Amino acid sequence: MEQTVKVPRVNLAVQLAGLTLQNPVMPASGTFGFGEEYAPFIDLNSLGAIVVKTITLQPLIGNPPPRLMETYCGLLNSVGLQNPGLEVFIRDKLPYLRRFSPPLIVNIAGRTIDEYAELAERLSAADGVAALEVNISCPNVKEGGIVFGTVPDMAARVTAVVKRHTHLPVIIKLTPNVTDITEIARAVEDAGADALSLINTVRGMAIDIKTRRPALANVVGGLSGPAIKPIALYAVWQVAQVVKIPLIGMGGIMTAHDAVEFLLAGATAVAVGTAGLVNPGALCEIIAGLEHYLLEEGVEDIKELIGASQM
Repeated sequence: MEQTVKVPRVNLAVQLAGLTLQNPVMPASGTFGFGEEYAPFIDLNSLGAIVVKTITLQPLIGNPPPRLMETYCGLLNSVGLQNPGLEVFIRDKLPYLRRFSPPLIVNIAGRTIDEYAELAERLSAADGVAALEVNISCPNVKEGGIVFGTVPDMAARVTAVVKRHTHLPVIIKLTPNVTDITEIARAVEDAGADALSLINTVRGMAIDIKTRRPALANVVGGLSGPAIKPIALYAVWQVAQVVKIPLIGMGGIMTAHDAVEFLLAGATAVAVGTAGLVNPGALCEIIAGLEHYLLEEGVEDIKELIGASQM
């Protein structure tokens, strides 16, 4: 049964990199498909924004199975950015997504700087795209496989190139698999990023004790879910102290309580991933829970919460 969200009696709207969101809740890229998968369960018009799974220039079939593994309080995934590619997305997926009113944020990933540039340019010319979220947790095939998001200079180069090839807001999604996430955050802000998403998944693995082999075919996967929430929350807290651009907090958000923590730590908005895989109605429940929290606490505007724990 489709779930909807009541008209709020408090102000849930936030401003994010020039976008007006009716509330601060959106799906996390990689967990929401292209919206059609969740439409039978929730009202997509109730969301603050719609974020689709990562799009690459060419289609990707992803990693071989097994590529999902449940863990205590989390999920390991090694899907490998499976997607139909840019051309199919624009032709077949985008027309459906244009039906809905929340801003559409398209997550992009490239193997080279040039691929990021082409993705940005072509999506900027496509009607209906409101912003780009740039996944920099990808290896640079021209520089020995070094992950773009782990080296400040490389992360800044991707940011600058995308900015040059788009008029849309650019949101850089940061990986936690670095020594100092604030160093990367400052580098991409200086390069022109309009907002940051943090965090992407945390690297991990599992071993099948019967076969005595790694449980994932790709050996290493990305850990998401409640297990990484303290890591994600701390990352938001740290980054909020060193940048001036808005943050989208994500990582283990299961309830409105979790979302409030991220807002208090300094996030302007939140993205919900693994929770939606367990409970398709989680996004709408979190939106309703935020309204309830504000009413209970006597807070009229959700913006009063943003960064309040930093003061």
